[in-house]
Amino acid sequence: MFQDITIEDLAVRKKGELVLIDVRSPSEYAESSIPGSINIPLFNDQERAEIGTLYKQVSVDAAQERGLEIVSAKLPAFIKEFAAIPEKKAVFCWRGGMRSKTTATLLSLMNIHAYRLSGGFRAYRQWVVAMLETMSFEPPAYVIHGNTGNGKTALLRKLKQKGYPVLDLEDMAGHRGSVFGEIGLRSHNQKTFDALLLDELLLYQKAPYVLMEAESKRIGKVVIPELVMAKKDQGTHIRVELPIEARVQTILEDYQPWDHPEACAKAFSKIESRIHRPIAVEIGESLKNGNYDRAVELLLLYYYDPRYEHSEEQYEGAEFTTIRANSVDEAVLAVEQLLERTSV
Repeated sequence: MFQDITIEDLAVRKKGELVLIDVRSPSEYAESSIPGSINIPLFNDQERAEIGTLYKQVSVDAAQERGLEIVSAKLPAFIKEFAAIPEKKAVFCWRGGMRSKTTATLLSLMNIHAYRLSGGFRAYRQWVVAMLETMSFEPPAYVIHGNTGNGKTALLRKLKQKGYPVLDLEDMAGHRGSVFGEIGLRSHNQKTFDALLLDELLLYQKAPYVLMEAESKRIGKVVIPELVMAKKDQGTHIRVELPIEARVQTILEDYQPWDHPEACAKAFSKIESRIHRPIAVEIGESLKNGNYDRAVELLLLYYYDPRYEHSEEQYEGAEFTTIRANSVDEAVLAVEQLLERTSV
């Protein structure tokens, strides 16, 4: 027989010690799941909808009978997927109910042991929310500032690749934080963002410090918890400045607008009225003609830079260390040297 495992038990296990398997439908899994889990659905989306309709409009027995028919037909392939995973396993569904119970029971009958996550994904989500509201996070923050295009995100990712403790909030949000920020990306919802963030906070609980970008409260579809916003406001502030040519190149490499011309035009239409008319016309024509470097330069000078100056007013009185560099790689080296001098 299978055993239940609680969220608290799961939290203290080392990452990778258990393979988490979400047996909900593909659309439920795509909407949000436990980070690192894989999806082996008991029912696909169509089957789940059919059973749900029977449950509501006919009877519980009719829904259960149809569910049994569906599972019986796919049972050999379903079991084979689990058998191919040699590691210890834990299955979960929405509430730790019938889908995960059925899966764990079937696996047990085939001599494949799997825990069932008590309370399912709903209990996990409640735990994440409670942790983000009540946990303490001691490491001080180094906060990277700079006008759009100064390579803040690229800098942080290069530092993370080198092993530095970095909270990449834009990566967790699946969004770059601007009106163009979703281009070429799949933005995350709040559930996914919170889960990814909590994973990182727990990972860096004993780090000497963390590095993060000076984000606003909202990134795309998500809102940053007060815990992280307070850490940002209390942090050591570093301003990065690159030449305009390097900033343009950074934007082009990140967004690759030539692959997303329609998305770029649609995003620009949302801010066009906020830019002085002759400049707005030139930006629109440049985007239409594929002259992306000119469009980016004008957007930086006449839209993003003025907005950044306004946003910096909230840090009035804060001390900044300014790093002037010719490239993101130069800025990375400068930040590393600063960390060596100032971190304890």
